[in-house]
Amino acid sequence: MDFSYQLYSARNEKSLDDTLKTLKSLGYAQVEGWGGQFADPAALAQSLKNSGLVMPTAHMGFAQLVDTDAALKIVDTVGIETVYCPAPPSADYREGTGDWQKFADDLGTIAAAFKKAGKGFGYHNHHWEFVKLANGKTPIELLLGSPDMQWEMDLAWVVKAGEDPIAWMNKLGSRITAIHVKDIAPAGEKADEDGWADVGTGTLNWQQLLADAKAKTKAKFFVMEHDKPSDAIRFARTSIATVKQWA
Repeated sequence: MDFSYQLYSARNEKSLDDTLKTLKSLGYAQVEGWGGQFADPAALAQSLKNSGLVMPTAHMGFAQLVDTDAALKIVDTVGIETVYCPAPPSADYREGTGDWQKFADDLGTIAAAFKKAGKGFGYHNHHWEFVKLANGKTPIELLLGSPDMQWEMDLAWVVKAGEDPIAWMNKLGSRITAIHVKDIAPAGEKADEDGWADVGTGTLNWQQLLADAKAKTKAKFFVMEHDKPSDAIRFARTSIATVKQWA
């Protein structure tokens, strides 16, 4: 199994080129990009080539995806296979006042355009997407309403939402094409890192979860992520050393 690394985790590193080369030396074969890195797609593509890494998946915010033709040009230049919208477009959704159905419809339109272009498109969750709506549905179910929509399951955020990730794998495993591999620190620990932990050092049984994901989903991308590491390279090193024992 090849592991990827969400470059948002290393957003505070000074040099992208140095970060990419370090990730390659640690055993990563892939990275996942994020919206702030696509100002110069050609330069990014060259940096990836120089490092020996590929970027099969990426995050692009909804505002960046509205101009779908421009987004697809970035995808082609960098060599991306699948893009995931990483979050709702505004704080309204986080506060319970956003129109999830309208958002779902808009994402479905983008997904259809990506499919026509031969690319994949989907959504990456946090915890907001699991709060039951007035109609009894959860936002994640609405967001996956279009048959063209894929799901990048951020498994630790599913747990943070009080949900069982295995139950969701059983329910929507055919739509899950990527997994964010993220760990949760024991209660009261790692407050300076917002309660997240290097993979394998937290409370989640990632050895079993990886086996479950391979058995129950269509995930082919397993992406290490830490929302606020105090040391992005330490996180990268510790996490891949741990999971490679199980893969």
